[in-house]
Amino acid sequence: MALPLSQLPKEALREVRSRKGLAFLMFLGVSALVLAAGFLWPYKYYSEVVIFVDDSNIIRPLMEGSAVATRISDRASAANELLSTRRVLTRVAEDTSIFGSDATNLSEERLEARIAMLRSSLEVRPRRDNFFSIGFASQSPLMAFKLAQRLGQAFIEENNQRRRSESRSAYDFIDKQVKSYEQQIAQVEQRLQDFLSQNVDGTEEEANSRMARLRSEIELAELELEELESRKMSLEEQLANLSPTLQGRGEDVYQQRILALEERLDSLRLQYHDSYPDIVILKEQLAELRKQRERAQGQEPQVSESSSGETISNPVYQEVRSQLVETRTDIQSIETRVRSLNRLMAEQEKRMERIQANKAEYSELTRDMTVNKEIYDDLLKRREKARVSMHLDIEGQGLNYQINEMAQFPRAPTGPKFEMFAVAGLLLGIVAPFGAAVGWAQVDPRIRCREQLEDELDMLVLEQIPQVRTPYEKRRDRRSTITLVILAVVVAGGYAAVAVARYLGVI
Repeated sequence: MALPLSQLPKEALREVRSRKGLAFLMFLGVSALVLAAGFLWPYKYYSEVVIFVDDSNIIRPLMEGSAVATRISDRASAANELLSTRRVLTRVAEDTSIFGSDATNLSEERLEARIAMLRSSLEVRPRRDNFFSIGFASQSPLMAFKLAQRLGQAFIEENNQRRRSESRSAYDFIDKQVKSYEQQIAQVEQRLQDFLSQNVDGTEEEANSRMARLRSEIELAELELEELESRKMSLEEQLANLSPTLQGRGEDVYQQRILALEERLDSLRLQYHDSYPDIVILKEQLAELRKQRERAQGQEPQVSESSSGETISNPVYQEVRSQLVETRTDIQSIETRVRSLNRLMAEQEKRMERIQANKAEYSELTRDMTVNKEIYDDLLKRREKARVSMHLDIEGQGLNYQINEMAQFPRAPTGPKFEMFAVAGLLLGIVAPFGAAVGWAQVDPRIRCREQLEDELDMLVLEQIPQVRTPYEKRRDRRSTITLVILAVVVAGGYAAVAVARYLGVI
């Protein structure tokens, strides 16, 4: 039956009084166990190195845009990953200044165990913006101090080595790409040179200009040919209307011919302008006839009756015939010129076809040259930046790690100390009997008070008979109580003495 809470303290005290010996043994056992746990507890000593991240030195603004300083986004995480690598931990595990002269002669199993111990006891904690700490926990304060200091040094050494290696690798990679593009550009230039030496047709602009010039010359030649054809037809018509010979005196013949031509000229002027080819030809013929008439008049007259009816050659006929022959000759020359121009135009069209056929290949070559040249120029700039960045990392002017606070020798362990175990053991030893009595009173099925009976059986208890002890039982109980109190004081004194001795380092 459950005991009412109001009666629980009273019943627990009565249970302890009735079982004083068992309560004393429980006090003794619990106190001894807690004190022994304080002796056997693996106390940890912790030491740490505070690292300062210097990423704002004077070189950074000066080299902005010309060099790339190494950055780490999550510094604490990066430091933890770096220190947890096998290479770094192996170097620390084989440090003879920490683990002795036989540290380099460990077996594979012992080395793996030591690396696992270092990795499990290592701790990297972020602090403020540019600070983080590298700590190590060990049961030995000297080992914690030495390993914390060594891990801090190992981190800085490894980080500097990695930054230099990273910068060097970046420079070597870009330099290799630059040399590769140099070879590609040289190859493309050679291909372009071979292409231009094999294809001497020129460019499309040159071909278009040549064809336009040929078309213009052909058009002019054809116009000139049309004019000559018109002139030939006119001369043939005139020649058909002229007689090869003339009857009578030469002067009258000239005059008659001049009058005939003037009449024809007047007739043509009614229809055409003076620039019309027939009008121009008539003007030239009239001028020539007048000159011939003047020459004939300048000669001495030889008048005779026998010569008045003499037949003579028609000079106008001869002149027109001569002009016709000359015109036909000019027509043949122009026709030859037109044929030559047409042949050149056909050759130029074939040249344009070849240029169009080679245009795609030429465009590809020039495009490859342009793209490779742009990439090559960009890589040259990047290589110079990588060179400066590499020198920055070698000189330690980029992202720099410095030990802001050296590791301190731990004078006290972390976590619960022996004094806490000693006090806790004494308190738990005192509380344990009463706790056990309370628990027993709760699970004991016996009826201990009238309230239990009334609540469970719903019956009214009229009277409760108290426990009666004889004087002998009282004296015996008093003696046992005094004895147990004395033993408890002795045990407590011994407990305190052991705790003080342990605290002072005597034991």
